[in-house]
Amino acid sequence: MGSGYDIGMSHDPIAESVLAFLREQDPEAGAILAAETERQATTLELIASENHASPAVMHAMGTCFTNKYAEGYPGARYYGGCVHHDELETLAQERAKRLFGCEFANVQPHSGAQANAAVFLAMLKPGDTFASLELSDGGHLSHGLKVNMSGKWFNPVHYPLHYDKGHERFEQIDYDAVEEVCREHKPKMLMCGYSAYPRVIDFARFREIADTCGALLMADIAHIAGLVAAGVHPAPFPHCDIVTTTTHKTLRGPRGGLIMTNDADLAKKINRAVFPGMQGGPLMHVIFAKAIAFGEALKPEFKAYQEQVVRNAKALASALAGRGYRITSGGTDNHVMLVDLQPRDAGLTGADAEQWLEQAGIITNKNGVPQDPRPPRVTSGLRLGTPALTTRGLGEGEMVLVAELIDRVLGSKGDEGICTQAREEVTQLCGRFPMP
Repeated sequence: MGSGYDIGMSHDPIAESVLAFLREQDPEAGAILAAETERQATTLELIASENHASPAVMHAMGTCFTNKYAEGYPGARYYGGCVHHDELETLAQERAKRLFGCEFANVQPHSGAQANAAVFLAMLKPGDTFASLELSDGGHLSHGLKVNMSGKWFNPVHYPLHYDKGHERFEQIDYDAVEEVCREHKPKMLMCGYSAYPRVIDFARFREIADTCGALLMADIAHIAGLVAAGVHPAPFPHCDIVTTTTHKTLRGPRGGLIMTNDADLAKKINRAVFPGMQGGPLMHVIFAKAIAFGEALKPEFKAYQEQVVRNAKALASALAGRGYRITSGGTDNHVMLVDLQPRDAGLTGADAEQWLEQAGIITNKNGVPQDPRPPRVTSGLRLGTPALTTRGLGEGEMVLVAELIDRVLGSKGDEGICTQAREEVTQLCGRFPMP
């Protein structure tokens, strides 16, 4: 049953009053908000890149800070009336620096992808070579996918995972191969940090490799930022030159980006790349929410939350493996797992699994597994994560139940009656663990 884990769940009367107000002011739009509020409250969110922000974080984004242009940086704005915006952005910067142990932080990027793009703009020239993990192996589209700016304007070379099934690090980063790629191609920048990688990243080893070819080392910790902030995953500093992240996902803040460094010269280049290079006015209401989220992450209970996220992930992965699913790389060290559906049912696709599970109130995303024989719109796997369920207070016992529900739905091949029964059980479970 329940884990007894308490993260301070509380009723949010402000959200209810806002919802009632918006339904009165604009019934059509308000009805959509009401429906989405209900959907989130009555479904199990298992998408690894999503979470449930605190009421304070969400309400911050609806404040008067949304009314102001504040182009520039604290003390150097292009508009008047920014005294409190300077105070707020400085507060967010200082909290980010304390949280991640760095000297410089730019809190203005609108998203993680824009944070990465700003780094490319600051550090590379069009056509320059950089090294990264391919998207199909767990990387990110902003790490060199050909349809993305990073792959169109620059020259990505990719390092592999271990593909030898007999290797103890099967489907994990092949650090020797990373070094070989870097020695051969001499990239100006080496990237680590991923969107679908369930194992610990050895930042110190990446530093050694970057030094062999004189490359800048950049870590994109968008997925593991909360774990890093809480000391549950090794920190990228002091090994990395530049670190980017989103501020949602495990960090449990608003949707947005963040760039950090310990190098003053790099910080200046990054600042110029963000503004005016990539963006105009910062979203100060979102920066307000970032400051609040960073403050929450500095509290002792945030570490307990992140530790529970990892325990829940291990419990869910183990329970699914026990039901015949293959967890890529053999398990997980963090919040995410890639579930290979093929050993359970060779004909089962990620696309079908995602659709059937949503009918049962279990929200997931289809995802390719390493060397997946199916295309990205179909896939052979699911990417699952535990940040959102942990925020709601579910523990290891509930992870076993969730695994049973997943297997029941998928084993029935989306049978309507079974999905309906599972949906009722999901709704009851959500009632026991309400939204924050």
